Amino acid sequence: MKRRSLIHCAIAAGFATAIIGPGWAQDKWPSKPVTYIVPFPAGGTTDILGRLIGQKLGPVLGTTIVIDNKGGAGGSVGSEVASRAPADGYTLLGGTISSHAINVSLYPKLGYDPVKSFSPIALIGSNPVVLVVGQNSPYKTLQDVLAAARAKPKTISSASAGSGTSQHLALELLGFKSGTQFIHVPYKGSGPAIQDVIGGQVDMMFDTTVVAGPHIQSGKLRALAVTSAKRLESMPNVPTVAESGVPGFELVSWQAIFAPAGTPKPIVDQLHREIMKILQQPDMQDRLKALGMQPSAMTIDQFSTFQKAEVEKWAQVIKAANVKLE
Repeated sequence: MKRRSLIHCAIAAGFATAIIGPGWAQDKWPSKPVTYIVPFPAGGTTDILGRLIGQKLGPVLGTTIVIDNKGGAGGSVGSEVASRAPADGYTLLGGTISSHAINVSLYPKLGYDPVKSFSPIALIGSNPVVLVVGQNSPYKTLQDVLAAARAKPKTISSASAGSGTSQHLALELLGFKSGTQFIHVPYKGSGPAIQDVIGGQVDMMFDTTVVAGPHIQSGKLRALAVTSAKRLESMPNVPTVAESGVPGFELVSWQAIFAPAGTPKPIVDQLHREIMKILQQPDMQDRLKALGMQPSAMTIDQFSTFQKAEVEKWAQVIKAANVKLE
């Protein structure tokens, strides 16, 4: 009788474990590589940060982080792909101010909801945008650009990583607040866009300090103004847009990591903990600050609240500036 009771107990215990969660009981996460979707081409801010974090996150989790670039529509193409991926912890997305705050107010048929379609993992940090021109450009200051734009409207071209990106919105805001008109030239990412500014095919571009910084330091690009409220410590001699004759102008970009909505909370929490540890490492802090980024220390809940506020903020800005996609 005792032996029979023990057998019954063992069977019942095994059955209960299977019901509670076979995935957690039998499979350790992660048991295969994790895909990190970057919704922009290689070379841009989101790509650079994804690779930096992925190099450190993979060994910590005991797996490999595979970067998958899926650019297009200001980050919307890759974001939609990520939103439709299984919510099993094996898909991450490098989200941005564009893909997860701006695009929803620009694209009438966006294939995902920036809030409802994702589980927020971590806010990496924020960084201002800088207006740059090629080294051979005739424009030495933002005042030069505005004077030329007023003299001959729609003759100065400005590149962006795509319609609806922070680079695009910065240009639209500049035109709206200064009463000038420019030619917007959208690309499929910052990498190819900034190369054409360097080569002189396009007159100028707003881009993050992460991407533009190295080219400014090398002398290939000239910085005319930064979009933050105050000058940057890394570029103390570069005035703000507001200082350059456009009062009240301010725009700060941000980068984050998301997972498909419904990803198990234990996985989300673990990813948040490990990513925040990585961001707090001294070498990572130095690297981010060298790129002009302000590292974030937000919790998941704080990040979620911040993102929702950003969606509302940019909806108002886009309406006020009458921004329309080309």
